[in-house]
Amino acid sequence: MTRTLLALDLGTTTGWALRTPDRRIVSGSQSFKPQRFEGGGMRFLRFVRWLDELQTLSGGMQQLAFEEVRRHASTDAAHAYGGFLGQLSAWCEQRQIPYQGVPVGTIKKHATGKGNANKDAMLAAVRGWGYAPVDDNEADALALLHWAIAQERSA
Repeated sequence: MTRTLLALDLGTTTGWALRTPDRRIVSGSQSFKPQRFEGGGMRFLRFVRWLDELQTLSGGMQQLAFEEVRRHASTDAAHAYGGFLGQLSAWCEQRQIPYQGVPVGTIKKHATGKGNANKDAMLAAVRGWGYAPVDDNEADALALLHWAIAQERSA
């Protein structure tokens, strides 16, 4: 049986792609934008609740991969990424789900052949695989999922 695998492009708008045990792939983009009258940590609590929902709806995650970002456009983006990554790693550890960070360049090279591909090239590559991502976050998650599946096949 195929392992359930979740790929995440972490951020205020998180792209996600999930391979189910029957090898179906579903994906999307989820916003964790801070809401009016909400404390600073609430978006991280919403993120964890969302992970719990995915875990339940998928029948249980066996593996998780996330886009490992080393450089951010702004301090706010870096802080948000760090918050999501902290919550994600704790969530995986509590549930004993193996998780792996994959460098951005590795994902881009797998999808386009170029480690420095821009958003348009990533969207085009994922569309070429037959998907219709709503944004670059979903496209990145799909590219990451395909990279992780390729790693399983070569192991």
